[in-house]
Amino acid sequence: MRYILICLVALTIVSCKNDAKSTNLDTEYQQENRLKKGMYKAVLEVQDGELLPFNFEVESATQLKVFNAEEVIEVDEITYENDSVVIKLPVFEGYISAKLEGDKLKGNFIIESLERSVPFSAELGVEKRFKTTSKPSQDVSGVWETIFSPNNAEDTYMAKGIFKQKGAVVTGTFRTTTGDYRFLEGVMDGNEMKLSAFDGAHAFLFKATVSDSTLEGVFYSGNHWKEPFTAKRNEAYELEKADNLTFLKEGYDSIDFEFPNTSDELVSLKDDRFKNKVVIVQIMGSWCPNCLDESKYYAEFYKNNKDKDIEFVGLAFEYAKTKEAAFSRIDRLADRVGIDYPILLAQYGTSDKEKAQEKLPMLDHVLSYPTSIYIDKTGKVRKIHTGFNGPATGEKYIEFKNEFESFVAQLLAE
Repeated sequence: MRYILICLVALTIVSCKNDAKSTNLDTEYQQENRLKKGMYKAVLEVQDGELLPFNFEVESATQLKVFNAEEVIEVDEITYENDSVVIKLPVFEGYISAKLEGDKLKGNFIIESLERSVPFSAELGVEKRFKTTSKPSQDVSGVWETIFSPNNAEDTYMAKGIFKQKGAVVTGTFRTTTGDYRFLEGVMDGNEMKLSAFDGAHAFLFKATVSDSTLEGVFYSGNHWKEPFTAKRNEAYELEKADNLTFLKEGYDSIDFEFPNTSDELVSLKDDRFKNKVVIVQIMGSWCPNCLDESKYYAEFYKNNKDKDIEFVGLAFEYAKTKEAAFSRIDRLADRVGIDYPILLAQYGTSDKEKAQEKLPMLDHVLSYPTSIYIDKTGKVRKIHTGFNGPATGEKYIEFKNEFESFVAQLLAE
């Protein structure tokens, strides 16, 4: 019996040592197969062999920050499986799926609903967004009158380039009548300007050859779209006013709709909550970065003015393939941004603007996501604002906020 007890004790000790060793190995494996802290340079492979760079900083295995000029995107949806990681950026559907290879990552940036996949890689310890090979020979600071797709009548559109340059570093954006290209960051390499942005919805790369008074370049959006652009210096250039682009059709002075909220309950402008109120109707989508910028501003304004006779309601046009998926994305947007006003599902399966116009037949067209319709207390449409110029546009964003608050105050006082 004594011999048996000694054997059992010995086996237990060996087993415990083996368990401890196994636990230590598991812990080491988990630590090895996690994102390491520090700054990374990431690149997406777009068309023509071009690489779209951006930077992110890993703060812990489950938190990182993506940087675009002044924009900092906090990311806290990071999951692991074996030697792979999935990084899901806030609000938007797009995510990065990559294999961990020491200090490097390799995989794809994926938007499933659009069936898009862009090759992705990243490396720890590389902080420069773009490599430069020569000192800047040009300074792009100022305003540029810009034409995208200048040789294609169907696709051509105007934009206003607004840039700042300090040494070789360039920041800024392109404003269009329907919104802006958000926070662009890059360099002037000799006479070549390179700018990029990545936010989880869109991946933008702009490359242009610069002279003192002209730009000539190519704009890449992911690996699915590219177009040429040209620009000339023009400090006085202004785009057409955003309040002059979308109208009610002749014979209409109001709008009407009935769409479901994410609880699948029908909501209409005839509902009691909207009666005798100033109402802002926001045509938008959870996939749209300019809509996100606008939603952040509207959510904050609404929270600060709930005691007044004002309501907001969002009409979401989603490219999610099912109603359930569309509802889920709307809920995610509302939760992450803190939106207290209702967002209704106006359409799913496509974000086509012609299809959107069919849902609101009293409008002459839906030109842009977002578009805001201002309705007074009697139910009449007083203004329609196309697009949204967000924080990346600087003074234009401040100007919009001032005009919005002034006009809303006028409607509330009536």
